[in-house]
Amino acid sequence: MRVAVLGATGKVGRLIVEQAVERGHEVVALVRSPQAYAPPGQGAVEVRQADVTKPESFPGLGDVDVVISALGISTGDEPGTLLSGAKMLAGLPVRTLALGALGSGTSAGAGGGMYQAIMKMVIGRQLPEKAAADTIALNGGATVFHAPDLQVGGISPGRRNIPLEKYPKPFWPPRVSRATAAALMLDEAERPTHGATILVPVGNAR
Repeated sequence: MRVAVLGATGKVGRLIVEQAVERGHEVVALVRSPQAYAPPGQGAVEVRQADVTKPESFPGLGDVDVVISALGISTGDEPGTLLSGAKMLAGLPVRTLALGALGSGTSAGAGGGMYQAIMKMVIGRQLPEKAAADTIALNGGATVFHAPDLQVGGISPGRRNIPLEKYPKPFWPPRVSRATAAALMLDEAERPTHGATILVPVGNAR
């Protein structure tokens, strides 16, 4: 399978690229500054310059089977980056998976009261844009992953994706390792089980 990864320089994006290569896939890393990106040593990773805020120069992706977006808001980014990315991907004739955040938009409150309070305190200003970007992505047919608090750690052997409507609201703030979230996005890319919906990646068999 040929996988394009948007946001390949980010903490989750890097793991998606690495794991995709380890699984034997061809990878196209979409990054703003190719000269500053060092792809994994093993396997072939094609690097293409891609800036979602400059749609006129965004590369064609007609040669890939799926696009996985781990696009986030980096320090110094202007407001609207996530919206630009969602609009760009929604217009592509290719299956798309996108990383979002539990507690934004449709999943507000799904992580429990303590978790939602933390979300508002830490990234409250970003929540409206995240919600709007999710709406665009879902309307474009993407599968959106609302990940809880992302942590350092390995891939959970009990990992699974839970549809948002079936996700049991926890009392304690939920978390999942970045490696597990990356693995679950690749699992869905390899074996599609859901269409335009929101999934919550979890690292245990709850």
